[in-house]
Amino acid sequence: MSRTTFSMAANRDLPAFFDHVHPRSRIPDRAELAIGTVIVVIVALADVRSAIGFSSFGILTYYGIANASALTLRGPERRWPLWIAAAGLTGCAVLAFTLPWEAVAAGAGVVTLGAQPCLRREGACSARPLLPLSLDCYAVYSGGLPCRRKNR
Repeated sequence: MSRTTFSMAANRDLPAFFDHVHPRSRIPDRAELAIGTVIVVIVALADVRSAIGFSSFGILTYYGIANASALTLRGPERRWPLWIAAAGLTGCAVLAFTLPWEAVAAGAGVVTLGAQPCLRREGACSARPLLPLSLDCYAVYSGGLPCRRKNR
């Protein structure tokens, strides 16, 4: 999550404060501290089982998007057969929706909220459009695509 925060800050979707790499350890230190603080607060205030369910939904969504991205690859771009990505996407969806409904509802709300900047900024990613815009921008932040902002 900290590297996603770092990438979003580098693309000016989060404050530039998080776009910092420690000179000696070469890690996104400010993003690491921010995400660590959020996790400590969540664990301190929420039921740990709820936090695990919410986190599981987020991780399964993340990998589901990666598999959806892999489904769009053509010819030499694809390393593995198409059915592997389809099976991965199906598996992520099935597992995500077998979690407690509260975790699914909270996770879906956070994903929807997080997708809003990309949904409002049509054409923000100059890479070829692989997926519907919200998934395409999410793939950028997960390290899957280069992104150059237009009109910024």
